[in-house]
Amino acid sequence: MALEKITSVTGRAVNVPGNDIDTDRIIPARFMKCVTFDGLGEFVFFDVRHDPQGNKIDHPIDRPEHKGATILLSGANFGCGSSREHAPQAISKAGFKAIIAENFAEIFFGNSTTLGMPCVTAAREDIAKIAAFVAANPDKDITIDLEKLEVRFGDASVKIAQRDTARDALINGRWDAIGELIDGLPAVKETAAKLPYMAA
Repeated sequence: MALEKITSVTGRAVNVPGNDIDTDRIIPARFMKCVTFDGLGEFVFFDVRHDPQGNKIDHPIDRPEHKGATILLSGANFGCGSSREHAPQAISKAGFKAIIAENFAEIFFGNSTTLGMPCVTAAREDIAKIAAFVAANPDKDITIDLEKLEVRFGDASVKIAQRDTARDALINGRWDAIGELIDGLPAVKETAAKLPYMAA
């Protein structure tokens, strides 16, 4: 199964400002009692989207103008805290295809990449420019271009960065290690057939 080559992501964006947004805020631990990751999207940012009684409060991703947004903007050290894979899974299951932040926690970044969800970094002032555009034009798309390493919005663009290994994996369709193993199964069988100790 050939993996999709992810060279760019285009969509509407939503700004969830703040630094040190940790994995417990992204997906509270009590929602991690699941066999699969299906359905986690409805619990993303649950405790900051609801009051103690479970009623929705004003959160950017719940505002009508941001419904259906697929690109998330945030601050520094996004995805810090515990290494739970459920955090990037919840963001992905909520419909997000990419994240722009000042920087990312290492394990969160890696888990996101293996989902085919690019995490790219930009300077704080450039994220502020994108956020201002999104606030003024919530219905307009922005584009994350992984090949040119830039974000385009309106008539403007800003530079972004991404680790070379992650960028290479995404744009060349090698972002899922399990998928690569499955694709390589014929070669594994061919090699195994040549090994005398593998003979039946």
